[in-house]
Amino acid sequence: MRYSVFLLFLTSFSLVAQNPLKQLEESPRHHEWITISVDDQELQTFLVFPEVADKAPVVILIHENRGLNDWARSMADQIAAMGYIVLAPDLLSGKAPDGGGTSAFKNSDAARTALYTLDPDQITKGLQATLAHGKQIDAANGKVAVIGFCWGGSQTFRFVSNEDQLAAAFVCYGTGPKNEEAYKTIKTPVYGFYGGNDNRVNATIEKSQQAMDALNKVYTPVIYEGAGHGFFRAGEADNASEANIKARKAGLERLQKLLSTL
Repeated sequence: MRYSVFLLFLTSFSLVAQNPLKQLEESPRHHEWITISVDDQELQTFLVFPEVADKAPVVILIHENRGLNDWARSMADQIAAMGYIVLAPDLLSGKAPDGGGTSAFKNSDAARTALYTLDPDQITKGLQATLAHGKQIDAANGKVAVIGFCWGGSQTFRFVSNEDQLAAAFVCYGTGPKNEEAYKTIKTPVYGFYGGNDNRVNATIEKSQQAMDALNKVYTPVIYEGAGHGFFRAGEADNASEANIKARKAGLERLQKLLSTL
């Protein structure tokens, strides 16, 4: 049923050149901001509900190193359009100079700089609190997956090495753990989405594959020929290359097929 919803989404939603903020403003889906408490931190989280008749799985979306910007929120809306509840925490909550989150930084460079000062353990706590909240949503069916882009892709791989209650993990052009011991604790199947022209990231795939294979873990990477880093975002830009457009379309189709198995 949800795959049929997604096919309708593909035919009705423009794959290229839609302004993220305009998409959010015109979306028919229910959006809201919620606060998730993590120790003494308040994690501002963007929540999107799909238009479906039955209880749905939850997808936690981990943003790029630019923070939870309009594009990340628009991606949350696109995944909700497939038939899933989406929770997108702003991991920069409280980190801006005035105590705000991503939108309070003067530009994306400032947000990026702040992001790389975050305590890894605090990131894990925030994501675990988001997972716990997702399991308690009345409209949810108890299953939770995680997807991350760029920095968020790497954090997705790291998260499943620290949490075993996830149904699936989708790593979008992110690197795997550097410490081989981390792979031993992974119980979640991991599916990778990589651009062919992204050797900085792709050079790490073999190590992750070997580590996962040696431990009989599920890790299935797919490389989209000719696409660059960040093709899910770049593939819908006004000046998108044909390779990025193609990779984005194929990646969305693969994502939904995998999600439909939850």
